Formats: sequence, structure tokens, C-alpha cells
Amino acid sequence: MSANDSPSGAQQTKTYDSAFLKACRREPVPHTPVWFMRQAGRSLPEYLKVREGIPMLESCMRPELVTEITLQPVRRHKVDAAIFFSDIVVPLKAIGIDLDIKPGVGPVVAEPIRRRADLDRLRALTPDDVRYVTEAIGMLTGELGATPLIGFAGAPFTLASYLVEGGPSRNHEHTKALMYGDPELWADLLDRLADITAAFLKVQIEAGASAIQLFDSWVGALAPADYRRSVMPASAKVFRAVEGYGVPRIHFGVGTGELLGLMGEAGADVVGVDWRVPLDEAARRVGPGKALQGNLDPAVLFSTPEAVETKTREVLDAAAGLEGHIFNLGHGVLPTTDPDALTRLVEYVHTQTAR
Repeated sequence: MSANDSPSGAQQTKTYDSAFLKACRREPVPHTPVWFMRQAGRSLPEYLKVREGIPMLESCMRPELVTEITLQPVRRHKVDAAIFFSDIVVPLKAIGIDLDIKPGVGPVVAEPIRRRADLDRLRALTPDDVRYVTEAIGMLTGELGATPLIGFAGAPFTLASYLVEGGPSRNHEHTKALMYGDPELWADLLDRLADITAAFLKVQIEAGASAIQLFDSWVGALAPADYRRSVMPASAKVFRAVEGYGVPRIHFGVGTGELLGLMGEAGADVVGVDWRVPLDEAARRVGPGKALQGNLDPAVLFSTPEAVETKTREVLDAAAGLEGHIFNLGHGVLPTTDPDALTRLVEYVHTQTAR
């Protein structure tokens, strides 16, 4: 089964004819669908209110809270898809890795993984490890109706980078040292993370997610040859593992202009593009048979409404000849973004692209 087949399941049936899923399948749409990475979260005052005093990882494990946060941008902005409120390190925490998300820093791992013996700490993920995810998605799909829910996970390279570095890194020196210096250990690490990631995505799809996105946030640090040799096999394993569900598979990374073709080759149905590469050029790099997602610079939203419309028009014009296009930012919503700017942006894209 591929993303062009009608998937089974009640929720997938309800959402199958949505503009978002039609665009993923490269079918005609009533308007260009819009959603935003990090739409469920930090830019919304209602999010800050319900999250007050609750640590990030704990908030990801409370089904009622996850449901409310995921629904907030759908209510406010009228986006065409919801994205499940979670974090890419949730499955690692669920299997017992000692980590925390520190405000202003990001995920921090107490004991980095750098030796073969450390792999023993990466056990298989089971649905029981993340029962709160299944519960939350069940609640969400009941509320969302015909609006699709996007599930997501971190890609093996990005998860490996956090685990090896011990936290966020600018240069990924420990990660690259392991990748180049012990390619067998590196391959085994990514293979194990691919299994954990695939299991996490399967839980979300089986609970009712209508599409999935694999975030490879840090993979833009690699050259294409290194990506093909040392990363693509694990990412491709993740995409193959969920192919049979028939839900669209989106792949996104930051600074990945030189990797776009390879990221599509890894198995994505939709390739996410950051703001550095125009969508028409991205389509040339990716090749036929893939939809594209993107790619307004998130910082544009801090300018005047007229400037936002001008830059949005540029994105839409560059996307005019695409087989399928989902409008998004080129990265996540920045924390201090005015929520009203996002609401206006959704309305503008819908109006300008109405068929």
C-alpha cells in the first residue's frame, strides 16, 4: 500500500478527502492546505496558561493536556491539519533513557551514548511504554473529526546526535567522530534508533494519526555522501516500516538544501523544504513523484502584514507548478510570534489559492 491508496480505519476514512491529505497525494485541492511546525505550543497565550508550572516532558504524558494543546491552533488559526503535541525525545524517555528537557537549552542526556556497551540502554519500544500517546490520539481524533492529525518522530540521525553529544550541539563533533571513527557502531546505533522510531510512529498511526512526519532537525550538518552512506539506510528503514499503513510520510530537516533529493529517495511521500531553497528549485532537486511542504521564513512574520503577504505570494508563485504543495513555514513557529499574524497568514493562503 502507498500514500495514493485509500487507507483503512475510521479516522483515516473521515480525513481522506481533506485538502491536506489530497495535497500529500498530489491530487487537486480546493485550496492550498496550511499547517505550521510548532503551531501547538509556545507562541499561544492559551498554551502558556495551561502549561504553567508543568515540565515539558510531563506535559507530553498527560492525555487531556496533550489534547487541549494540540487543538488550540486548530481552533484559533483554522489550519488544515493538527500536529500531535509531543517531543522527539519522548520515545527515548519512555524506554528509560535518563534525559530531561531544560528550559532555554533543550534535551539533555545524563549519560551520553558513545561506546558499544551503551547500546544496551536502547531497548525496544512497546505500545505499553507510551499508552498516554494512544489515549491522547484517541481523544483527539474524536474532537478533530475531518481534520487530519499528523503524528511525528525524530529521525535516527537527530536522535543519535542528542544521545552522543549529550544535548544540543552546534558542530556535532562527538557525533561525527563516532560516525567516521567507528562506522559499525554508528550503523548499529542508528539501526536500533530506527526500530524505536518506527515503533513510536506505528503507535500513533494505529491510534488514528492520518499522516506522519519524520523530523531530521540536525542532518543538514552532513554532506550528501555522508548522508547517503551513514544516515539514509536508517531513515529508509523507518519509512519502510510504516509504508503498509498507507498514510502519507513527510520528511523534514533544517539546512538540507543539498540533501533534498536524498531525503525524498529515503522514502518520503512529501519533502519538507526550509526557507533557503525556493520551492520550484526544490522540486527540481527532489524530482517527480513527491509533494513538497514549505517554506516561508518564520522570521518574516515579525514584519508588516504587507511584507508577509508579499513573501507569502513569492512562496505560492514558486509552488504554482508543483504536483502537490502544503504551505508551511521553513522551520517551526518562533516563540515570540504574534498569533494573529499566523491567523492572517492562514486566511491569506486560503483566499489566494481558492480553486
